[in-house]
Amino acid sequence: MPDLNDVKSFLATETGLATISTTQADGRVLSSIANCGVVSHPVSGADCVALVSVGGAARLGHVRRGSQMTITARREWNWVSVTGPVDLIGPDDLPESVDADGLRVLLRDIFTAAGGTHDDWDEYDRAMLHDGRVAMLVDPTRILGNQ
Repeated sequence: MPDLNDVKSFLATETGLATISTTQADGRVLSSIANCGVVSHPVSGADCVALVSVGGAARLGHVRRGSQMTITARREWNWVSVTGPVDLIGPDDLPESVDADGLRVLLRDIFTAAGGTHDDWDEYDRAMLHDGRVAMLVDPTRILGNQ
């Protein structure tokens, strides 16, 4: 059975590219592609699988309504999947222990954990703020795969 270290190693290839799925209000599954990485949760300190989402994404509403998230990465014939509840940390979802600067650093941390690099971090920060980007942190309550 794979564990979170396997997930981290697996996501480190192909810059964390994975399929992410949430459940819509009518029960249908909505899937899309995002770059994901393993980071420490800024509030609990526990390792989690995270991605950065644009502020207007439908998946945010699904999570706010109670949907869990499944993140699945496939590389050739191998795959790993993580499912769990999601914490949101963004401009409209700031816990008491995370301020605007903490959000800025968290978004950078997730981006780099997912294999991203940037030549101008100030520009990156401006774009994240402009887009209302939100950190989505998945508690890995279920990990499956054929690792």
